[in-house]
Amino acid sequence: MVTTQVPLDDIWRWLSDVPDPEIPVISVVDLGIVRDVQWDGDTLRVTVTPTYSGCPATAVIDMEIEAALRAKGIEHVTLKRQIAPPWTTDWLSDAGRAKLEAYGIAPPRPAGGPARCPRCHATTVERISQFGSTPCKAQWRCKDCLEPFDYFKCI
Repeated sequence: MVTTQVPLDDIWRWLSDVPDPEIPVISVVDLGIVRDVQWDGDTLRVTVTPTYSGCPATAVIDMEIEAALRAKGIEHVTLKRQIAPPWTTDWLSDAGRAKLEAYGIAPPRPAGGPARCPRCHATTVERISQFGSTPCKAQWRCKDCLEPFDYFKCI
């Protein structure tokens, strides 16, 4: 059990090891859903904004954040869900975008589609379906390597 307030930089570093349950290559920090971390006396308050209000992974994310902090000795943790302002793909970190692409998921772009295939990097891609393996992804295919891939939708 931690009896003193751990520096917030340490807390952020610990949270950067908590993976998103739907895309485990990216952390909840890289995803941009951890909005704030503050001490209130001996209670650590973590503010989380889900990617969208109906995200089925929200409860799992909250449990994983709390478990990670408790494993580090933080006994009193309060999670606050903040839905305004709503999450946007602009909150993804540059490191998170790179991790997505290295994992085979094209990162979001304001233009509405992937710039290139995350596998072979060809720019000749086509949309197969607006709906992918999760609500936040669409299914695309590369016309060069012919491989399908997920595209993280721009929100």
